[in-house]
Amino acid sequence: MTIKEIKNFIDEFDNIKKIDNGIINKLNSDSRKGVNKIANKIIKQKEKKQEKIKKWHQQNEHLYNLQKEGYRLVAGIDEAGRGPLAGPVVSAAVILDTDNPILGLTDSKKLSLKERERLFDIILGEAVSVGLGIVSNTIIDRLNIHQATFLAMRRAVQDLEKRPEYLLIDGSYKVPDINITQTAIVSGDLKVNSISAASIIAKVTRDRIMDELHNSYPQYNFLSNKGYGTKEHIDVIKNTGPCPYHRFSYKVVNENKNK
Repeated sequence: MTIKEIKNFIDEFDNIKKIDNGIINKLNSDSRKGVNKIANKIIKQKEKKQEKIKKWHQQNEHLYNLQKEGYRLVAGIDEAGRGPLAGPVVSAAVILDTDNPILGLTDSKKLSLKERERLFDIILGEAVSVGLGIVSNTIIDRLNIHQATFLAMRRAVQDLEKRPEYLLIDGSYKVPDINITQTAIVSGDLKVNSISAASIIAKVTRDRIMDELHNSYPQYNFLSNKGYGTKEHIDVIKNTGPCPYHRFSYKVVNENKNK
């Protein structure tokens, strides 16, 4: 076979796992360097996938322990949008099936836009249940961001089709006024798959909301800054004032509300 024919043959495998060691050994023993490179690429892809599988199990440790205690429906919870000057705070609650791996989950901020969007669709399609909680900037102004975040988390739990038996919360604080056993985990979005999944759902959802707001208020460049306080964003607020979707309880917005 020519190198091109070999590449086409390999590409026909819909799963890297299906390429067995026999095929790899034949490619490695070929006298052509181009064929050897194909073999090395396959080996690296297999190693990368094995590392992701290992990470999946490591990040399920909390869930496995809870399953031993009898908990089956465990929801991971995270939020997006505590720090921005504009837009809502969005929380997500996700219940995953530990027997159905979704590989590559981690803190949404560590993923590229393309990878977040890819995982977003997979999570929605394969999770046991996904809930969303959205709290507007006006309620943030009325309650403060800390309490508004708790409200978003409660709404996310209420939005789940299946009521969870246990909650794993990203951060230092448990969610008040909710009658479900829970544990807060600092940097949980890096340690627990279901919290990582919630992080991705929350961020992609909020980013899309800000993209929509950009169409109505392009001067603030929400498409790029997502409402966060970049120098460009703050300069526009100082020069032209805020829009109705800014958080007026935040100092830089409040100081320029009459412009």
